[in-house]
Amino acid sequence: MSIPRQVAVLLGGPSAEREVSLRSGAAVAAALRSAGHTVAEIDPRPGTLELPPGTEVAFLALHGTYGEDGQVQSELERLGVPYTGCGVEASRLAFDKQLAKQRFVATGVPTPRFLTLTSSNTTWPGADWTPPVVLKPSRQGSSVGLQFVDRVEEFPAALSESLRHDHSVLLEERILGRETTVGILGDILLPVVEVVPKQGAYDYQNKYTSGRTDYFCPASFDPLVTRRIQQAAWAAFQAIGGGDYARVDVMVRADGQPSVLEVNTLPGMTETSLLPKAAAAVGISFVELCERMMDLAIRRKPTSGGLVC
Repeated sequence: MSIPRQVAVLLGGPSAEREVSLRSGAAVAAALRSAGHTVAEIDPRPGTLELPPGTEVAFLALHGTYGEDGQVQSELERLGVPYTGCGVEASRLAFDKQLAKQRFVATGVPTPRFLTLTSSNTTWPGADWTPPVVLKPSRQGSSVGLQFVDRVEEFPAALSESLRHDHSVLLEERILGRETTVGILGDILLPVVEVVPKQGAYDYQNKYTSGRTDYFCPASFDPLVTRRIQQAAWAAFQAIGGGDYARVDVMVRADGQPSVLEVNTLPGMTETSLLPKAAAAVGISFVELCERMMDLAIRRKPTSGGLVC
């Protein structure tokens, strides 16, 4: 058990993922209180962040804009308060799907083929592309604005819907394989989790509606494929300069080759979320997981420019 701390759990926030964040934050706050820590729950807005006097560490249970894009991390560095998760630049890179994909390509991380679209190029990209494809707002999470396109004639309406959530949209090859995710905690690669929706794709509804998706941990891959998936996840984490912890989403093609979708720098933290599931598979309880995340933040040493991951 960690030394009792004064902790500020940041939850809610202004993003489209506010409701998910409130659930994550409530679960984290309850876990840390059960372990003897003094916890304040803070629902922040950009530019107005204030923490209770004596706060020793900020636990980030925020998701989406302001929480995962480096903004709140910058504010906390100015305050000189340690915070959980990745640093400013890693958060900014991972949150912007276009920037993250460019970094993956530059560093040799396997990732699906992609293009970036805006409102100025709303026609089908041409003969080099054939459905199925996926459309994703560049700067959203939790599958907000995610659209699947199986026929060219579906493209205009799908792109219009994705553009409602961001001015830039990623068009990505859709891999019809097995969907997995890999948790990273410090230098530990957690077991692979396989995600199997009971119907349709792993969209917002299937992700957050109880009973609509099955999860298998550890996933039933042979040892060689498991290592490939974990190695691809670790390479993606390193590519964006990640620190402390994250969850990396990886598709697995029919031939067993992994293809990284994205790095989630502040993954969901309810007791049924995927990172806690993976930790539980190796004997790390939810309370212990929260404490480990907090301890990783506190161990980071400040520099003259603030705290770094």
